[in-house]
Amino acid sequence: MDPVVFAVLVVLVIVAVTSFAPRVGVAAPLLLVLIGMGVSLLPFVPPIEVEPELILAVVLPPLLYSSATNMPTMDFRRDFRTISAFSVVLVGVSAVVVGFVLERLVPGIGLATGIAVGAVVSPTDAVATSVVRKAGVSPRIVTVLEGESLLNDASALVLLRSAIVATAGTVSLWGVAGDFVYAVVVAVVVGYAVGRLHVWARGHLSQTTSNVALSFVVPFVAFLPAEHLGASGLVAAVTAGLVTGSAAPRALRARDRVTEHAVWRTIELLLEGAVFLVMGLEVFALMEDVEHAHGSVWTALGLGAVTATLVVALRSVFVAWSVWELARRADRNPQVRDWLTHAQARLDAGETVTPPPGRRRRRAAARGSDAGRLVRRRIADIDYLAAERFGPREGVVLVWAGMRGVVTLAAAQSLPSDTPQRSLLVLVAFVVAAGTLVVQGATLPWVVRRLELTGREEDDREALAALRAELRRAAVERLDDPRLRQPDGTPYPPSAVEQVRERVVAPDAAADEDAEPATRDRATDLRLQLLVLQAQRAELLRLRDLGTYPSAALQRALTELDAVQIGLELRS
Repeated sequence: MDPVVFAVLVVLVIVAVTSFAPRVGVAAPLLLVLIGMGVSLLPFVPPIEVEPELILAVVLPPLLYSSATNMPTMDFRRDFRTISAFSVVLVGVSAVVVGFVLERLVPGIGLATGIAVGAVVSPTDAVATSVVRKAGVSPRIVTVLEGESLLNDASALVLLRSAIVATAGTVSLWGVAGDFVYAVVVAVVVGYAVGRLHVWARGHLSQTTSNVALSFVVPFVAFLPAEHLGASGLVAAVTAGLVTGSAAPRALRARDRVTEHAVWRTIELLLEGAVFLVMGLEVFALMEDVEHAHGSVWTALGLGAVTATLVVALRSVFVAWSVWELARRADRNPQVRDWLTHAQARLDAGETVTPPPGRRRRRAAARGSDAGRLVRRRIADIDYLAAERFGPREGVVLVWAGMRGVVTLAAAQSLPSDTPQRSLLVLVAFVVAAGTLVVQGATLPWVVRRLELTGREEDDREALAALRAELRRAAVERLDDPRLRQPDGTPYPPSAVEQVRERVVAPDAAADEDAEPATRDRATDLRLQLLVLQAQRAELLRLRDLGTYPSAALQRALTELDAVQIGLELRS
């Protein structure tokens, strides 16, 4: 088939499926995988095989970068310990256990090859995040799942690379650990530098199209140097995305960020849809390879079912331990919060505060406003963890949302061609990926409803209303500031200040501005409104850094400010 025709058909199928999926209550990636599997079995469809490097080096960097830019950095920091455990420890344990089991079940592959396949099936896929988010569960669950899917790809690929090397020689445990630490540290440094440079450069571009176009190359600018240095390009792309997402509201204009968000959502839709569709289309070629080598695919199906059950069981044990450990730490938080509240009162009174024993992170050297900010942020952390506390029900969701996906299939196809039983092992990985996507993905919304973890809309509305009140207060304080001046240094007319004050305090009553008599200078009025919006955005970002409001409310409020600012700029 002509590549252009194939690309057009893929886009049409993706758009049709993503539009139809919400009506039937099934996630679009699941439907795309099923459609691809069905099409691949048609007699007139030729076998399709995609180079794994195309997925790992071309598709994944922009997808992970885009997801990272939308990750709430404050929530990511709060659960970084849990995310790291899921992304590193769980991946390593799963790879080793699966490796031992496969060595016993598949003759002639060896332990190193078994661990390589274990590394292939260990990382979870980000599709779980979209399914869980639509179900309306705790944002903390979404953050942990999304953070895990962003970071565990790197862990699995580093372990896979070490296991492949071990098949041809010897690799020590310390060597693997050293490779992993090097890959992550260098990648974080590269990604951070690229992210900061990216935001700085875009802050100096005035044309929106050029501004957004520059963001397209950032994932690869981070990925390529990191890979050249032997580090993880995927971690570099994720780091660049986290830096960009955190710094963009301060450094970039509202219209640039809104345009970028729309463009990148479109890129995500097409890349994710194409990847899952092609994942299904590859099934026939995999089955042909296995039938040619072994005479039957039932062995692969059985091994895939055993492997999928094993990784889910290991995840269940690990999640149960994590929930217990988080609960044990949460039991100590009330005492810590009491101390922090007392410390905050002393700081407000101008006194110095000595950290309690064992709390090294709050150093005695932190004084004044920095100490006060750290204390308030720590109090907000404790309140967040108490409000979003993990229990058995949340643990069940974390287990059942651990679906495998495209990384598993792409990594499996990167196994060397001389790997013993390669076609069988690749199909086993596909069975694990497709099986968990279809079975767990299709039933996850039902599991969430049965556990009664939905219905958080009322809490979100209350938080948003309180945040809006804070932003109105910041706007009024800016209007009352005696230093408020026009560009020429003269004070703003009192009538203009009062008009803007009324619009801030009672926006609905002052919405129909065009119906008012044109008794004031419109340019002066617009400049004043933009100054007020700058004050509100600065306050919102301050509250975001403190973590005193949910990330969803902060994002909604930022979107509202951006919409108002874009409207004012268009009218000016």
